[in-house]
Amino acid sequence: QVQFVESGGGLVQPGGSLRLSCTASGSISSIGAMGWYRQAPGNSHEVVARIFSRGSTVYADSVKGRFTISRDNAKNTVYLQMNSLKPEDTAVYYCKPVYQTSWGQGTQVTVSS
Repeated sequence: QVQFVESGGGLVQPGGSLRLSCTASGSISSIGAMGWYRQAPGNSHEVVARIFSRGSTVYADSVKGRFTISRDNAKNTVYLQMNSLKPEDTAVYYCKPVYQTSWGQGTQVTVSS
C-alpha cells in the first residue's frame, strides 16, 4: 500500500503563505482523486481541496481563491499552495487518496500574529 507523508506546515502570520507537500512512497499515477483535508481542534476532518486524475480541481468555499492544489505524478507528490492565510485556517492538514479511509500524521499549520 502506498504511504503518504505530509510536510511544509509551520507558524505563519495572517496574510502569509505556505506550500504543503504530500510525498508518496510509490507511484500516484494510477491513483485517481487525491485530496487535502484539515482538522482543527475539537472539529472533525473537513475537505479542503481535491484534484482528479485529469487535473480538475474542487475547493471548499472557505479556501476558494486562496488555496491551489496541484499534483506532479513524476515526483509522486501532491501540493497545496496556501495564500492569504487566516487564523481560521489553523489546523492539522492531511493528504490522502479520496477513497482511503485511514489518515497519516499530517502537518500542523498555525496562523497567528
